[in-house]
Amino acid sequence: MPPRPLRTSFAAARLTAARLAAADITLARLAAAGLALFALVGLAGPAAAQEPDLVFRKSTVWKFLTPDDKLAVYGIDDPMVEGVACHYTQPEKGGVKGMLGVAEEVSDISIACRQVGPIRFKGKMEQGDIVYRESRSLIFKKMQIVRGCDAKRNVLVYLVYSDRLIEGSPKNSTTSVPIMPWGADTEIPKCGDFIK
Repeated sequence: MPPRPLRTSFAAARLTAARLAAADITLARLAAAGLALFALVGLAGPAAAQEPDLVFRKSTVWKFLTPDDKLAVYGIDDPMVEGVACHYTQPEKGGVKGMLGVAEEVSDISIACRQVGPIRFKGKMEQGDIVYRESRSLIFKKMQIVRGCDAKRNVLVYLVYSDRLIEGSPKNSTTSVPIMPWGADTEIPKCGDFIK
């Protein structure tokens, strides 16, 4: 087979390069649409319904001309269990990335939950139901507070952890709330009765 003329080879290469460029643009658009859909799905659901209350912030690292690194303490009520409140502390990055909202936050989050009134369950729950979820980076990392029930001890157990899309984080914190009588209300509900 005789060799192709040089002009034909260049024309074929340009055509192939144009097709690859068009495919790259289409792939980039599909990826952007997929990420946008993922972000919308990740924010939907019962955990997105309640926003936590900022209790206070404490600066931990001073930054010149940009916001400081801080520890922020937030309070949140359990949306399915009346009479339980949780407080969690999370680090907030300062600096230029923190100021622009693009800093990836670290996974060091602590939690404490307490009974603050008579406990009433608003419906059936599953072990590990999400109480609250929040994004900790632009796309991949999120912090979650989940709830479980230790039916043998009649104790609600709350776990806070941070995960990524691909790998989980071993950093976590657990707290428990024994269900006790409150005031004149002597009837104590059993959390095991409300687990699906």
